[in-house]
Amino acid sequence: MTDEPDRRSHTSTRNGSKSPPTQEHAREAGIDPAGIAAWMATQTEVTPPLRFERITGGLSNLTYQMWDAAGGHWVLRRPPLHGVQQSAHDMEREHRIMSALEPSAVPVPSMVGHCEDPAVTGAPFFVMGYVDGRVMADEDTVDRTTDEGMRARVSRSLIDTLAVLHDVDPDAVGLGDLGRRADYCARQLKRWRGQWEKVRTRDVPQIVQAHDRLVTDIPTQAGTSIVHGDYRLDNLIVDDDGDVAAVVDWELCTLGDPLADLGMLWVYWKDASDDMATLPQTASALPGFLRKTDLVDRYGQASGRDLSEFEFYIALGYWRLAIILEGVFSRFSSGAYGDMPPQVRSFEQTVPALADAALTATERSGR
Repeated sequence: MTDEPDRRSHTSTRNGSKSPPTQEHAREAGIDPAGIAAWMATQTEVTPPLRFERITGGLSNLTYQMWDAAGGHWVLRRPPLHGVQQSAHDMEREHRIMSALEPSAVPVPSMVGHCEDPAVTGAPFFVMGYVDGRVMADEDTVDRTTDEGMRARVSRSLIDTLAVLHDVDPDAVGLGDLGRRADYCARQLKRWRGQWEKVRTRDVPQIVQAHDRLVTDIPTQAGTSIVHGDYRLDNLIVDDDGDVAAVVDWELCTLGDPLADLGMLWVYWKDASDDMATLPQTASALPGFLRKTDLVDRYGQASGRDLSEFEFYIALGYWRLAIILEGVFSRFSSGAYGDMPPQVRSFEQTVPALADAALTATERSGR
């Protein structure tokens, strides 16, 4: 599993065009066009040469649009070029999850195939069908291109899709062995507490304080579901009607407590009245998007789950995201990922703020 958020699009919305790049832009770092073309021919009908364009914005796995000479259009996903942790960028696992969910009611891209052979393009990768739609990651673009009615429809579809995911029987779709079912929150607390010691660049005592409170206050697990692990607005592709056309970025997916997904969504979502945005350019603060409390109420109605201890999951979400962002900041600080983008530089202040928010939420959740 990865420990980084992946802020990027599977669509042309952020690139500005659906047309293939010109030949001089066909070569991309981490891509061997000839090798991939030969592999693609074993999976589907393809007309070389292939052309590629990096989908920018991601801080984790690399994602590219891919076209062939006949106008075929796909998306290829592979690990970063440097600083790869084996468990953090498992292409086969992410491909398996979406393949299993494809026949279900959960909207995911169609899968073309997975390649484990690093000789093809330098690392394992998988290819999926291109999903035509938009990713609501850029606040300015969303403000210009959608109205309040569209944003309200997206909000409702987003939460209904999450409830549908949590209603899927893991055994029925072949994911019953995806992870341990019990003690999800305890396992998350142990995993991310250890991760903090590996990635921290400074002392943030609130991280340890919040952890110590959370481990003594874990509620009874609200059933076992397929947990996306990083469910948020910009990990969805939506169609022109405002419905979710595909859920993407399944790197953190496992089996566990469904309310953890709802808690992370709360943490990522920014109401207009909120002082803090956990990530830059959070479009959900725009007029029309439902408020956090409305999202939670709608989820409760759709799922029938007891949300009386939801404050714990909010605290867990703030705490976990603080450690995720510290990991991103740490790797850019070391030079492993090249020059540090401004949004990553801001994590130096965001991490302590998230830790403070986690600590405050633990005070509200205490039983």
